[in-house]
Amino acid sequence: MSSRPELLFPLFAGLETLPGVGPKTAKLLANLHIATPKDLLFTLPTGGVDRAPVASVRDVVLPGMVTVPVTVGRHNPPARRGLPYRVEVEDAKTTFQVVYFRGSADLHARVLPTGQRRILSGKVELYDGVAQMAHPDHVLVEGERLPAFEPVYPLTQGVTGKVMGKAVAAALMRLPDMAEWIDGALMTEKGWPAFGDALRQAHHPEDPRDLSAGTVARQRLAYDELFAHQLTLALARASDRARPGVATEGDGRFRARVLKALPYRPTNAQTRSIEEIAADMGQARRMNRLLQGDVGSGKTLVALMALLTAVEAGGQGVMMAPTEILARQHAEGLRPLADAAGVVLELLTGRDKGRERQAKLDALAAGDIHILVGTHAVFQRDVVFADLRLAVIDEQHRFGVRQRMLLGDKNAACDVLVMTATPIPRSLALTQYGDMDLSVLDEKPPGRTPVVTSTVPVTRMDDVVARLRSAVADGRQAYWVCPLVEESEVVDTTSAEERFRSLRAALGEGVVGLVHGQMAPADKDAAMAAFVAGRTSVLVATTVIEVGVNVPNASIMVIERAETFGLAQLHQLRGRVGRGAAASTCLLLYKPPLGETAEARLRILRESEDGFRISEEDLVLRGAGDVIGTAQSGLPRFRVADLERQAGLMELASRDARALLASDPGLEGARGKAARMLLWLTEQDRALRLLSVG
Repeated sequence: MSSRPELLFPLFAGLETLPGVGPKTAKLLANLHIATPKDLLFTLPTGGVDRAPVASVRDVVLPGMVTVPVTVGRHNPPARRGLPYRVEVEDAKTTFQVVYFRGSADLHARVLPTGQRRILSGKVELYDGVAQMAHPDHVLVEGERLPAFEPVYPLTQGVTGKVMGKAVAAALMRLPDMAEWIDGALMTEKGWPAFGDALRQAHHPEDPRDLSAGTVARQRLAYDELFAHQLTLALARASDRARPGVATEGDGRFRARVLKALPYRPTNAQTRSIEEIAADMGQARRMNRLLQGDVGSGKTLVALMALLTAVEAGGQGVMMAPTEILARQHAEGLRPLADAAGVVLELLTGRDKGRERQAKLDALAAGDIHILVGTHAVFQRDVVFADLRLAVIDEQHRFGVRQRMLLGDKNAACDVLVMTATPIPRSLALTQYGDMDLSVLDEKPPGRTPVVTSTVPVTRMDDVVARLRSAVADGRQAYWVCPLVEESEVVDTTSAEERFRSLRAALGEGVVGLVHGQMAPADKDAAMAAFVAGRTSVLVATTVIEVGVNVPNASIMVIERAETFGLAQLHQLRGRVGRGAAASTCLLLYKPPLGETAEARLRILRESEDGFRISEEDLVLRGAGDVIGTAQSGLPRFRVADLERQAGLMELASRDARALLASDPGLEGARGKAARMLLWLTEQDRALRLLSVG
């Protein structure tokens, strides 16, 4: 099934084939992402105008919209150019004026002939006590009718509401009859109308309530979009699973040694995730799993157990981090455990050069290195594994799908485990990673101390520095996070360099370190190493430290201009403290007065340490694109569905799509064929190609 069904041709014709749409209008509509009649169908009204007729303008609170029958009276052309053209009209109770600022006298005489009855609809305002309607929206002959509630569409410059309404009406006329793709029981339970009826209802609201996302018509249409999207992901997942993998079953000997060497017992969530991953690796298909865990939930241990499973089975594993600092830290953190297991772990970064690098590559190719930890340097051509079974990728959104595929090329059958420390609301996880299986760490390991969070205005900066001085005297360590690296005239944010100088002056030489993204890698590492070793007590940093840095003795986090950060980022930063036994604090320094959203963000952070709750709140405050980061969000553009407010529908669509494919993998049954039509309609035909390949 490689080409669009003929039934849908009229919906995918050029916009110029619609009445009233010429090449110029078609070009303008592209600004609204409208390229075909089908796009018009999914562009729903965003508002409405009450056009219910009244007897007189006196019956309406002015200024206001009025639809009123009138008798046309005298025309008063302007005495000179630049003045308005006026027409007197009389309704059931009073006379008022119709005013035109453009158009010819002939045109006005034709539209409003003296002595005739007309129905006018437009905005009426009072000028010097006289009611005036400037440029009526509609002038009708008696007997013609307007909808009592006229839909208002999103517009772009050069496209009027009239043109838009006419084009939508014409697109609706082209809607063919299609078989139902939604499960019958679900339709009944939700009381949803058929697809065509839902579109017609959504485009013909009868009052403002019909514009809300909660109406059955709009819910149904949102579900269609989400279902098509989830079906695409489910097909991608099925086609991915159909690709041969290697069954990797370990005997548990290395894992047992690590558990014995640990000073604590893994949490139930960790144990559950370790088992899920091992079961997945044991299958003869490729694993594609996302390990989602809040800050400090112990993802690294879960990843190590997975890597050891690969080694137990006679293979190798690789763990990749987005930055060199992190790769080093992973290697240092995992090495003692790898040693306890009797497994060889090596680090490979862009800094390995010459002979040293070659020696590592030879050992890797010979199978003498069991676990490799590195940055994206492991993607380079000359890096060859003897038998790569598992790739663990830390911090998903720094590695795109392209890199995941590159990695697959190194070993087409290699299992993939992606770790993310950003708790993403489940609805978004399904949107972005719906092609992956999900393991969630929703408990904190023992020994983690809660972090007390408080907000402090920047005007009390001296108090904060004084508190810091006494904490440092007690042998405690602190992070101080600044939003920018160098002075920017636009943003009045104290740069990291300047903050470093002022803190050094206040706390003394040698006490304060500095790390930011524009430093040379060697200087960055030296600054981090000094802080980790406790040679410096305060580390001034940009958000470089947000991901993964682990210094148990650091128990104070100061975030300057906290109101400029996103919720998820603040939560990540706060997670850098509270890793040891000492009571930890996080101070959010803000510049008053706070806007409503910023205040809500800081309040949620004070109240909760649950990353999942925080991410749900963040979704409501900022919207889906911002939570994942718009640039790499890869979020589909839904025209009707609203991810922030219809998260439940997404879960439903995900379950439904997987169930349909489980019962009809080739989409050959009646509902399967209808679902194919939906995929064509929503332009998810890439998914249909997966069907023909798979």
